[in-house]
Amino acid sequence: MSVTKDPAALTGAPHQRSLKGSLGVTAIVFMVVAAAAPLTVVGGAAPLGILLGNGVGFPSLYAISAVVLLLFAVGLAAMTRHVPKPGAFFTFVGYGLGKPAGLASAFLALLTYTAIQVSVHGYVGYILEVTVTGLGGPDIPWYFYSLAVIAIVGFLGYRHIDLSSKVLGILLVGEVGIVLVLVAAVVFSGGAEGLSLAPFEPNNIFSGAPGVGLMFAIAAFIGFEATAIFRDEAKDPKRTIPRATYTAVIGIGVFYTLASWGLVMAWGPDNVLGVAAEDPGAMIIVTTAKYLGVVGEIIINVLLITSMFACVLSFHNVITRYQHSMSNAGVLPNVLGDVHPKHLSPHTSSLVQTVTAAVLIVVFAIMGLDPVLQVFTWFAGVATLAIAILMAVTSLAVIVYFARTRQDTRLWNTVIAPALGFLGLIGSAVVIVAYFPLLVGDVDAAGSPVFGTVSLVLLALIILFPAFGLVQALVLKRTNPAVYADITEAISDSSAATVPAATE
Repeated sequence: MSVTKDPAALTGAPHQRSLKGSLGVTAIVFMVVAAAAPLTVVGGAAPLGILLGNGVGFPSLYAISAVVLLLFAVGLAAMTRHVPKPGAFFTFVGYGLGKPAGLASAFLALLTYTAIQVSVHGYVGYILEVTVTGLGGPDIPWYFYSLAVIAIVGFLGYRHIDLSSKVLGILLVGEVGIVLVLVAAVVFSGGAEGLSLAPFEPNNIFSGAPGVGLMFAIAAFIGFEATAIFRDEAKDPKRTIPRATYTAVIGIGVFYTLASWGLVMAWGPDNVLGVAAEDPGAMIIVTTAKYLGVVGEIIINVLLITSMFACVLSFHNVITRYQHSMSNAGVLPNVLGDVHPKHLSPHTSSLVQTVTAAVLIVVFAIMGLDPVLQVFTWFAGVATLAIAILMAVTSLAVIVYFARTRQDTRLWNTVIAPALGFLGLIGSAVVIVAYFPLLVGDVDAAGSPVFGTVSLVLLALIILFPAFGLVQALVLKRTNPAVYADITEAISDSSAATVPAATE
């Protein structure tokens, strides 16, 4: 039985399905780096990495993570040149390892980005509640603030991507700027105990619990790999996407390493752990007050909120485009593939994503979950493990694809770098799983990690989502071979060239 996937054929109305735009390297970098939420990472993850991870040596883990992810980016960039499709993980894994694996990756990617987005929605709701109450305002529950932010994000996501990129660009410049000013103040003052390279000494790198530190470090990079999602809206995709990918991962790595080093130097290697233990959530604010005064403290408070807003807006755009690509592939409802005639955005997909985020926040509120210790921490952990697995599988797909097609014979780009990235990412995933119970509070009487109910339920999500994709692919192959055969081809825009895909 033939299947009509274009709603225009049913209604007679023209439906635009392809995204168009003229985003340059800078605009795309702004969006994906904003997803990484630089100030939120420096103010939230870095102090926790110092406290729960490897202490003084934590900044080194940002540099190590950057190297591993840069190796992954080499293969990703090679694929973007030869597979002219906007589906990222979905597309690349599908072309390399076959349609079932690609569809499994697509659903795992949706889980990844939804989890990290909703985790930050919980955190920003909490921060807004505390800020408003601290200023003498009404004591309104955190989830009302979260829902308000979701509504604003939904409005921007519904409109043209250029509007989101401009908003993200302004917010990103502000949060990166204040951190660089803080680091400069620490450097010019000489720090608390003098400037040194203590964080990069081997004895500090491997001290404490480097596995926990690695979790926080890798989580800080989530979002940079989404450059390929904006392929159809890029000015010159073959050049823009690879350049944006390299710029994003290198920029994020250098910035986080520098910022966390500055945080350690601000208090000194002998004292930084004690300061982090007093109040990790307030460490960046206390540090800013010490080096930049009251004005700096106020500015960084405001920018912490805008940093989280930029993060959820960026991930909203990523998720809506994943849903759009999957719709055009025939594995999600047709309506999600529609493009607004004026704003040229996947507006229906944006609306669905807005509703999804709102429903999840309402569910968490009804369950009585703490917005930081549970909503933020739990789901950020899920996203971190899922993204490591996704990148590892994509690295393997790159190797297999070029070995089969021989479209690119550069050994470093198609074999060596992806293989090294695969090993680094698999190793990271194993470490994250081992320490996952600590992240969610599943420990025994002695404080050792144990896989309790919370850990097992959250880890099960990382199994169930890709399993659903695999099952859907197998069902489509048997019941609707026309849709199955067209999964990887259908997400292409009308101008894309046809490239050989894995048949199984």
